[in-house]
Amino acid sequence: MWVSGQIVHDFEDAIGGVKESLAREDQPHLFDRLSWFKALWAHNRIGARPLIARAWCQGARAWLFLAQQDKSRATALANYYTLAFRPIFTGEPDETMRKTLMIAIARRLRAKPHHLAHICLSPVPQVDGSSDVLVSAFRQAGWRVNVAQKTVNWTANVAGMRFDDYWAARPGELRSTYARKVKKSTVKTEVHSVISDEIWAEYESIYAESWKPEEGSTAFLRHMAEEEGAACCLRLGIARIDGVAVAAQLWTLEPAAPYQRAIIHKLAYRESAALHSPGTILTHTMFRHVIDEDKVPLIDYGTGDDRYKAAWMDTRNLMDQLDCYNISHPIGLWLAVKARVSRLRLQGLLGAARLGNET
Repeated sequence: MWVSGQIVHDFEDAIGGVKESLAREDQPHLFDRLSWFKALWAHNRIGARPLIARAWCQGARAWLFLAQQDKSRATALANYYTLAFRPIFTGEPDETMRKTLMIAIARRLRAKPHHLAHICLSPVPQVDGSSDVLVSAFRQAGWRVNVAQKTVNWTANVAGMRFDDYWAARPGELRSTYARKVKKSTVKTEVHSVISDEIWAEYESIYAESWKPEEGSTAFLRHMAEEEGAACCLRLGIARIDGVAVAAQLWTLEPAAPYQRAIIHKLAYRESAALHSPGTILTHTMFRHVIDEDKVPLIDYGTGDDRYKAAWMDTRNLMDQLDCYNISHPIGLWLAVKARVSRLRLQGLLGAARLGNET
């Protein structure tokens, strides 16, 4: 089976005459679209230059969007805004074809003139088979691949439910906490499907006074919110006390209606308002809205194993970090050996700790 391929450093060259297949209409997931990678690069500058590998065979196509750090290293074109990183396929290839295309890409990345020593891919979901196909393909292409759990992703299947059904299935502690807080609360909530300068200023003000770390790029986040709003795929929740915005949540929907998934990207509240639990009250509003109004079958709480997510969600999905070492490259061999020594040392420490606990 003959597979053609190419590695480019320009987003327009990555299109290869099939622009529509990387657009919103053909890529339901936000993190798989060309517009996502272009905006991520423009606002965040993740590496020295983009490194985009693509392959095609019998009407099927595959892309792997990377950021080249230096001559020998590359990473996924992703950062903490990216809630899932995976290879992108078009043309409905079956499992065998997907693997064939990815092997071709992995071989090209390993060979001269690119001859990369190390590629780090993260966060790669297990649940959709992305981790398996990448690990298998890179290993068959001659890479040594280390797999480690990077984070988790919580989801809730709400297909066919009304919000009241979903809420009745939540833990009693969450439901009683909400009932107690809302009974005496003055918090008012609203859900916006587009942003304005005023609303976005409120979001930034809330975030600045929250426990959250500093944003990587508020310009990127606003760009995303504007694009998703224009496509009717934005849900921006605001909670107010006496008219003052005290909590905010940024959600998106995939794809355009009929929606199949709601993704929770950002949530924050002013720490000065914590006693009023505006975050819990706003979350309740947002879940009700996307379940009863948008009728999504799945809600995705993004990445992170925060304890509170388990109360709102049902399923915990693992996400991997794949470190691929080219041991035919001196740097790749050294990094692979170094990683193995670190793993053996960690295993020894864990074994000693278990022995100590037993005695």
